[in-house]
Amino acid sequence: MLILCVIIGYALGSISFSTLVGRWFGKIDIREHGSGNAGATNTLRILGARYAILVLLADIAKGVVAVGIGIGLGHGNPWVTYLSGLAAIVGHNWPVFFGFRGGKGIATTIGVLLVVMPRSVLLAGLVAVVLIALTRYVSLGALVLTILTPILGIVLHSGTGKVWLAVAVAVLSIWRHRKNIGRLMRGKEHRVFSK
Repeated sequence: MLILCVIIGYALGSISFSTLVGRWFGKIDIREHGSGNAGATNTLRILGARYAILVLLADIAKGVVAVGIGIGLGHGNPWVTYLSGLAAIVGHNWPVFFGFRGGKGIATTIGVLLVVMPRSVLLAGLVAVVLIALTRYVSLGALVLTILTPILGIVLHSGTGKVWLAVAVAVLSIWRHRKNIGRLMRGKEHRVFSK
């Protein structure tokens, strides 16, 4: 059952809503514009807020659904749940349906962690939103969200398995944002809403 749930989670994650919205509504491949990232932030830059919100909500939803399937088919085995969610994030980042060129997985991560450890991710998300509002660096907010979530999980006694999932997600997020980290350190990172 674990393998089936992981496959389903990965397949769900591989539905790249940013790429699909770009094709359907903008008649473009979103990955060839802006940052080249298939995610809500690049959709905001290229297609505008209403399409970005659509992508954001859809990407969060596929994380929620993947975890829900893990819960339903895993018969209470928490690791089936965790790995189903992780597979959805991996699918978003490297989607089999779109040449393994996806996004950075933050919205899908939010969906997964909202089900698995809601208090931790909501508190981390609040800090991230404040940082984004102050700095307009979405990448900084995303990194803070993913790094702070496992720390809060420990503080709030969320459980060892959940914390390990959050740590894995944080490591994946740091890897996917490595170029952003370099630009942040050089003061050359792109700000949201900037030309």
